[in-house]
Amino acid sequence: MKNKQAELVKNMSDKELSTHLYLSQLIFLAIAVGLGLFFFEDMEHFNRIWSWDVKDIFLVGTMVGIAVVGLDLLLLKYLPKHFMDDGGINERLFRTKSVAHIVFLAMLIAVVEELLFRGVVQTHFGIWVASLVFALLHIRYLHKWLLLVSVILLSFLLGYIYEVTGNIFVTIWAHFIIDVLLALKIRLDFVKSRDIEIDEGNEQKDE
Repeated sequence: MKNKQAELVKNMSDKELSTHLYLSQLIFLAIAVGLGLFFFEDMEHFNRIWSWDVKDIFLVGTMVGIAVVGLDLLLLKYLPKHFMDDGGINERLFRTKSVAHIVFLAMLIAVVEELLFRGVVQTHFGIWVASLVFALLHIRYLHKWLLLVSVILLSFLLGYIYEVTGNIFVTIWAHFIIDVLLALKIRLDFVKSRDIEIDEGNEQKDE
């Protein structure tokens, strides 16, 4: 299964990967809406999970997001590369996209996934079920124990924040901060490596 998935991803173009990402988010959104209509008693019940608390959203959410990104960067720096290797999927998804496109994608993913996993699943089935489902949907990590553990712990962390604040805006913002910063780093690293290759090519021509 691992090899088949890796081969399938390898044979997909960057554009096809992006299309797959958008389709998956559309499916998650449809599931969230469908389950929400079924499980929430009414709009008042649904509205309870949203609270425009600026302090919680931008202070707690930002601190959590930056802390997660900082830990991720430390793991990338000090652990062997294969421990954090997702098969190059994230790199291919974000390396050539514009900053605006990355920001849009990060917000889309944060809103859709938090609405589904925290807003619907955790609200009605609890943090354990939400975290398990979240981990299972990241199937490409099942053969990468460190990435799988990281995803599970991240889901529990976001779930805990949701339990404490009762505010899905906080987890959306934290999720957005994590995704946008890591995606921008991928883009920056790619641009730097491309510029170095161009400079080296120019130097060889001059010689």
